[in-house]
Amino acid sequence: MPGENLTREEARERAALLSVDGYEVSLDLRSAVGEHSGGGPRTFRSVTTVRFRCAEPGASSFADLIAPSVTALSLNGRDLDPGRVFDGSRILLEDLAADNELVVDAQCAYSRTGEGMHRFVDPEDGEVYLYTQYEPADSRRVFANFEQPDLKAPYRFEVRAPEGWTVWSNGAGESADGVWRFAETKPISTYITCVVAGPYHYVTDSYERVLEDGTRLEIPLGAMCRKGLAPHFDADDVFLVTKQGLDFFHDHFDYPYPFGKYDQAFVPEYNLGAMENPGMVTFREEFIFRGKVTRASYEGRANVILHEMAHMWFGDLVTMEWWDDLWLKESFADFMGAFSLVGATRFTDGWITFANRRKAWAYRADQLPSTHPITADIRDLQDAKLNFDGITYAKGASVLKQLVAYVGQDAFLEGARRYFKRHAYGNTRLGDLLSVLEETSGRDMAAWSRAWLQTAGVNSLTPQVLLGADGRIDELTVLQEAAESHPELRPHRVAVGLYRRTDSGTLERYAQAETDVDGARTVVAELAGADAPELVLVNDDDLTYCKTRFDDTSLAALREHLGALTDPLARALCWSALWNMTRDALLPARDFVDLVLRFAGRESDIGVLQMLHAWAESALAHYAAPAGRAELGVRLARGARRELHDAEPGSEHQLAWARFFARTAAEPADFDLLTGLLDGTSAVEGLAVDQELRWAFLEPLAAHGVADEKVLDAELARDDTASGKRHQVRCLAARPSAAVKAQCWAQVVESDALSNALVEATISGFAQSSQRELLAPYTEKYFAAIERVWTGRSIQIGMDVVRGLFPAHQDSQETLDATDAWLTSHEDAAPALRRLVLESRDDLARALRGQACDGAAAGR
Repeated sequence: MPGENLTREEARERAALLSVDGYEVSLDLRSAVGEHSGGGPRTFRSVTTVRFRCAEPGASSFADLIAPSVTALSLNGRDLDPGRVFDGSRILLEDLAADNELVVDAQCAYSRTGEGMHRFVDPEDGEVYLYTQYEPADSRRVFANFEQPDLKAPYRFEVRAPEGWTVWSNGAGESADGVWRFAETKPISTYITCVVAGPYHYVTDSYERVLEDGTRLEIPLGAMCRKGLAPHFDADDVFLVTKQGLDFFHDHFDYPYPFGKYDQAFVPEYNLGAMENPGMVTFREEFIFRGKVTRASYEGRANVILHEMAHMWFGDLVTMEWWDDLWLKESFADFMGAFSLVGATRFTDGWITFANRRKAWAYRADQLPSTHPITADIRDLQDAKLNFDGITYAKGASVLKQLVAYVGQDAFLEGARRYFKRHAYGNTRLGDLLSVLEETSGRDMAAWSRAWLQTAGVNSLTPQVLLGADGRIDELTVLQEAAESHPELRPHRVAVGLYRRTDSGTLERYAQAETDVDGARTVVAELAGADAPELVLVNDDDLTYCKTRFDDTSLAALREHLGALTDPLARALCWSALWNMTRDALLPARDFVDLVLRFAGRESDIGVLQMLHAWAESALAHYAAPAGRAELGVRLARGARRELHDAEPGSEHQLAWARFFARTAAEPADFDLLTGLLDGTSAVEGLAVDQELRWAFLEPLAAHGVADEKVLDAELARDDTASGKRHQVRCLAARPSAAVKAQCWAQVVESDALSNALVEATISGFAQSSQRELLAPYTEKYFAAIERVWTGRSIQIGMDVVRGLFPAHQDSQETLDATDAWLTSHEDAAPALRRLVLESRDDLARALRGQACDGAAAGR
């Protein structure tokens, strides 16, 4: 049996053979508290009874279980020898009957990596908290099952927990005699079952709605977090967005929420943003804000709440057959998150964030060597784990936005309604969705699907303007290009906008035409005769998924007047296009930083401003020529400091500039100001330095040797919480010491003692762009270690290490050669590991091209 992986072919064979009627799962979690004796992992008892049918009596198959030990096994009343049939990840099932009952009594391990049954001890009060996280295939770490999305079944969970605890699962629960028993679920996939247990702080509310048939729908609402975060928990806002989302989706989906209650748990040390377990959604607790944050943070949280809620229909009610069609749930949820955010909440500018932030994720992923069609080729579970990426989420959502423009919103939503009703509690493939969209729109979806879902890569659209003797547009053409590696040209529904300055100096749109771009050259006849523009924006309103380019006149206008653009979406699209040009070595990094320094202070949208800060940091760290990097860094820090003082006192813009200034601090005067803000000897009018901001100031001070271990220990004493511990670990790892770096490396690479959250914090602190020489010895160590880490650690930790410790700051041809040498000598390494290394190699090669472009511009 082939270890913990599962291939698509194995899953298809098992699905053709078996159908599952139901599970009864009994967990004893009393072992979560108290002292742990013995040298092995801390474990809990898991007893599973699964009833299933076999289409070919006498055949053999297998069940999934990853556990340290199995106490007892029986199949159809016949005892099985665990030593013979259980290999650590699979249970061999031989001579199956038409109707079968499997009973597995196992000792399963608590997790410290966020996979399976995660156990967290709060350093603030010693309380223990548990939660499960499974996607794509970690429920088998908690109970025996058939771990694939198309073997759906109803579940009954029963949990014994320590005294004083509360337990939650997908269904409603009741406690009697120390045992929590939960209502049977609807047929769902293994990966969205869930258990949350511990002394959580729990708040309740309710949602009611009268349905079209006159019946009343009542949904009990709950929200929870650790007791230590309760003072910061704004549950009212969580419930507000939840109710707005439930209203919106019921208005548009015509299918009542099918899973009874709706609990939302904000849990510690969570690897993801959130997970759509029906009736029991889990979120990372960082969505509970311990200090002042900007509106963009609240918008981001609302978007995630709505994204997960959309999954109740797209993903939970109707589920993809295999991970090839992961996009069927993730692309839709990503699109619906933004769609409902704008349509139902106070965040009516959500499409600006989508254009600026989500699409940036997609553009990067779609230009990596690992890019793939939205409908991907997922051979096994390791492939699946890596495909929760910018293509499956953000590109897919962008393409769905294009689809809405193509077929119309009414046809799109009617297609969704038919899809739910036709496939409720079932599993689907791409064709199932396309068929209902063809019915509702009358369009040929096959051609659209081939162009957008079944090919990879991003197109570039560039305007070409020919003026007549009268100074008006004689012809405006949109040129479409594709990369050589992915030469597909696609149909694009676009709006082409023309902009020019007004008498007051603002840059505003005066003409626009919607058109279908198809092929390499498309003439926009509607704009012939229009006055000559200063700026042509070929994806005005952000209808399609493409890289926007500019003609020379437009680029010159943006260099001088970008801040004068009054439309916030158009401005965001221009910033995004300029960043893509920087990444593509078409715009020197120094020019992008200069644009940020000149115009970011006038940016009204706080989410766009924070994205500009992140891009400017990346431009400095990766795309600036090494010879001019230090000088450019000083300019950036001085500009950030100037904007910090010029921002409106107490505003969210001031807070954003304060955080950016801390991250870019480069001179002794910068460190003196940060130190003064911490000890109270300096002040910036209106800036409240709360605990989260204190840690943000301490990291650069630690990285530059100003704050030592004693200072960081004192700060932890001030903030002796789980959040404080993560911050302290990151700051300790940031210190500019060879001994510190060696210790960090040993803790992350040579040991598995750290939890997933502390691994993440250590890696984040370790890799400082200001410490390139100090980190140089780790290039060779990295390539010597990664295959061992990949095979010996969980896939989540493996991904964190391989991505996070890649020597990206050793940006030289030598590092590129070392990467190529590893790839050449490890052709038989796990495909998922090779993919991660290839992606990092591509980022490095792109950085070197950008540095060459920036260096060439130095002598201008």
